[in-house]
Amino acid sequence: MTNVNNRKDVAGLLTEMRQKAPLIHNITNVVVTNFTANGLLAIGASPVMAYAKEEVGEMATVADALVLNIGTLTAENVESMIIAGKAANAANTPVILDPVGAGATSFRTESIQHILNEVKISLLRGNAAEVANVAGMEAEIKGVDSVSSLEDHAVIAVHAAKKIGVPVCITGERDVVTDGQELYYVGNGHPIMTKVTGAGCLLSSCLAAFIAVEDDVVRASVAGLAAYGIAAEKVVNSKPAIGPGSFQAAFLDELNSISEEDINHYKKIEGPLGE
Repeated sequence: MTNVNNRKDVAGLLTEMRQKAPLIHNITNVVVTNFTANGLLAIGASPVMAYAKEEVGEMATVADALVLNIGTLTAENVESMIIAGKAANAANTPVILDPVGAGATSFRTESIQHILNEVKISLLRGNAAEVANVAGMEAEIKGVDSVSSLEDHAVIAVHAAKKIGVPVCITGERDVVTDGQELYYVGNGHPIMTKVTGAGCLLSSCLAAFIAVEDDVVRASVAGLAAYGIAAEKVVNSKPAIGPGSFQAAFLDELNSISEEDINHYKKIEGPLGE
C-alpha cells in the first residue's frame, strides 16, 4: 500500500483532484446543502445535489463519487439513497456514507443498516459515537463526539472497518483513518470548526472528491483530511479573533487557495502504526 507519509504523494492528490474537477453527487441534508456545494466548488470539485428517486440512479452513474448523508432523514431520502447507491455500485463509482446522528432514533439506526445492506460503500465517515453505533458498539449519542480518547477512536475505527469491510474515518480533535490494518492519524484542523454547522458534512463531500481520483481510499482520505484541516488552520492563524460566522466565508477562500506547498509544510500525519 502507498505510504501516505510521502509528502509528494499526499500533496499531489490535491492537484490531481483539481485537474479532474470530479462531479460529486450529494444526497445530503437540508441544513448543509449550500455550504457543501460552495465548499466543493472552492476546493476544486463540481457538486450536484439531486434527490428525486426518478433521477438519482442516472445521476449517480455519471458522477465521479456519491455522498449519502442522513442528517435530515426521510423515508423518501432513504429510497433515493439506495437507488443511487446501487447505480453507483454498478458503475464502480465510490460511495461515501456519513451516518449523521446514528443511534439517536431507531428510524435513523434502522435506515443506516438498510442502506448498508443494499449498498456497498467505499468509506464510512463520522464522529466516534456515530461510527461506534453503526458498528454495533455502545456509545452515547449527543450530536457531537461523545467518545473522547484518541485510543477509543482508534479501537472503534479498526473494529468498524473490520466489521463493515471498508475503510473508516473518525473525525475529532485528531482524525483517525484505517482499513482495519494500517492506521493513520491526521492532526490538522481547529476547534472553531465545531461551531460551524455542516463542517463535518462538507468534509465528507471533500473526501469524496479526493477518493474520486484515487483508488486507495485510505490515502485519499488522509490527503483530504490534511488539506481540509490546514485550510481551517490558515484562517485562524491569519485572523486569530475570527468568529464562526466570518470563519465560514474565510474557510471557503482558504479551500480555494490551499496549495501543495501548504500541505507539504503544514501536514500533521502519523502512521502507519504497529508496523
